[in-house]
Amino acid sequence: MFFRSKPRPATAADPDAPTEDTGVLDTLRRSLDAARLPAQAAAAAGRELARLEKTDPSVAEYAVGIHYLECILKLPWNACTRDTLDLTRARDVLDARHHGLAPVKERILEFLAARALRGAARPRLLVVDDEEIARTNMAHVLGREGYEVRVAGDGLEALDVLTGGFEADVVVTDLKMERLDGMELLRRLRRVAPDAAVVMVTGFATVGTAVEALRAGAAHYLGKPVNLDELKRTVRAVLEARTASSPGRGPVLCFSGPPGVGKTSVGQAVAESLGREFVRVSLAGLRDEAELRGHRRTYVGAMPGRILKELTRVGVANPVFMLDEIDKIGSDFRGDAASALLEILDPEQNARFSDNFLEIPFDLSRIMFLATANDVSRLPGPLLDRLENLAFPGYTDREKCGIAKDFLLPRHLRENGLSQASVSFTDQALSRIIDDYTRESGLRGLSREIGTACRRLAKLTFENAGQAPARIDAPDIPTLLGPRRFTREAAEAGDRVGVVTGLVVGEHGGEIVFVETARMPGTGQLLLTGSLGEVLRESAQAALSHIRSQAAALGVEPGFFEKTDLHIHFPAGAVTKDGPSAGVTIFCALLSLLTGRPARCDAAATGEMTLAGRLLPVAGIREKCLAAKRAGITTVVLPRANGEVVAALPDDVLEGLDVVLAADAAEAARVVLRGEKEKEEASGGRGE
Repeated sequence: MFFRSKPRPATAADPDAPTEDTGVLDTLRRSLDAARLPAQAAAAAGRELARLEKTDPSVAEYAVGIHYLECILKLPWNACTRDTLDLTRARDVLDARHHGLAPVKERILEFLAARALRGAARPRLLVVDDEEIARTNMAHVLGREGYEVRVAGDGLEALDVLTGGFEADVVVTDLKMERLDGMELLRRLRRVAPDAAVVMVTGFATVGTAVEALRAGAAHYLGKPVNLDELKRTVRAVLEARTASSPGRGPVLCFSGPPGVGKTSVGQAVAESLGREFVRVSLAGLRDEAELRGHRRTYVGAMPGRILKELTRVGVANPVFMLDEIDKIGSDFRGDAASALLEILDPEQNARFSDNFLEIPFDLSRIMFLATANDVSRLPGPLLDRLENLAFPGYTDREKCGIAKDFLLPRHLRENGLSQASVSFTDQALSRIIDDYTRESGLRGLSREIGTACRRLAKLTFENAGQAPARIDAPDIPTLLGPRRFTREAAEAGDRVGVVTGLVVGEHGGEIVFVETARMPGTGQLLLTGSLGEVLRESAQAALSHIRSQAAALGVEPGFFEKTDLHIHFPAGAVTKDGPSAGVTIFCALLSLLTGRPARCDAAATGEMTLAGRLLPVAGIREKCLAAKRAGITTVVLPRANGEVVAALPDDVLEGLDVVLAADAAEAARVVLRGEKEKEEASGGRGE
């Protein structure tokens, strides 16, 4: 009986037989040769490829090595998009995407203009050679490359040019010259022009002179006669290296503000204005720094960090990269992700960012980083120091109404199969949605409620054979959205003793708050209730101590606190409150209680108060003024140090408000409390 034997597969005994694995390595080798990788990346890839050639394909390390090489190949080492900034177009893009936000738009345009000017500046070169023909030829060739070129006949003449105001980026100098040779010029340049890179040129090229020049600080060394093509390549490489290591790339903008005010979409508009790719990475809840830096290859399933993965996805090395919700980064036993951002955002370090997976320096300095945060006070100090905060204010009710009419309503009508010709909302209807169904500084809740109303209208239209209410007015809103969800705090109906209105800023923008006080027989205790933070408790202690120390001047019985307990309460006990800006409000409430003078129901105060009674400036003036207007307040007392901020507010914010700037707490009390002016007039009359 005979059997036909099957063909024998290729084994280690057949070293010349081609295998699938050797084909993969050959493909990777060809791709690496054609990739024009940086020197360190090419060397690391070569070492890994050599290791894989000796590794059994069946082991796990082989697949990890293949993945490592593929990651190196996919990274955009040299791919960049060219900026196409037109300030007029950039302004049009910002205006088309966002209503209002004029200060924010101006700051962004300034930021973009500075980057554009810095990028458009012509590199400045100084050519130093005592041979006129060589000097002229080098200057002519480099000038045709678009550089601004100056020439000098020797080292002393070169120093005169540099000290005369010409800031050279690169100095191309001969080594052997009369009066002052190239080596001495190189040494003096460290003092006169320390930022200039030096390319040494000489006809006496030896290993010793080259080593001496490079040790003295030269960036490159060329022999004579100079190959002009090589000179162009050398100068271009020196300028690129100088640009990569330059820290002067401008600040990293951090857009801060409440949710829904357009922080992320402004970042998209910046990318569109520059013609760059846009990348957004949410950092909310991020705790493991390996998410940013990557995992080391010894871990199972290791991969690069999110920074390099996103660059691989977009395929360019200079996108607009938005780090969203940067204030919500956490930290635990796995590391501090916020500390990892220090290297990523620092222009002194990010030109050689090393991912744990690749362990090869990658230049992140070409990226335009942006960040967003709701509360920058949560950021660590070193990280905040690397950011330039650009605060996004909340929208006024008038701005919300305009945005709803021009942007939100047309979009939701279109998405729900309705047309603006068949359905319209009056301004009163939109204002009712804003007042009764949203409580926010942004627009997300307003957009959600308008979408709900449009879906209800679409249902009515479908059920009534295409007929729906053509005009939606304020009384129709409860039919579409149900009972009102929010009631805004309004000013008191009348003056009260011991109750003063304050102004605060919370997650939903500005609000008013009532500071209530009461006295009772006791042993001199101060009770504080209302979920108060430590800073607010200290403000109350400071206000009481100031009253006790100035009791006679304030018209308070000096020994009032010996047999009296005082109670200060902030309503809405379920909401945590903190901050220094209620100090003057607490002072006025206590003074009203102890003197019996009622506090004005149409006045509100805000300001940090010192133990000596001085008022310090506070933040959120715009939001606080808007809150006062919504509540029916007509007089607002602010620290005098906030005068410049008040002067810069737009007219629609201050319309209907009488803003009083007070230097100290006593001056604020004369405005907030009734009876002080009458008492002064009476005492003045007796004096005469």
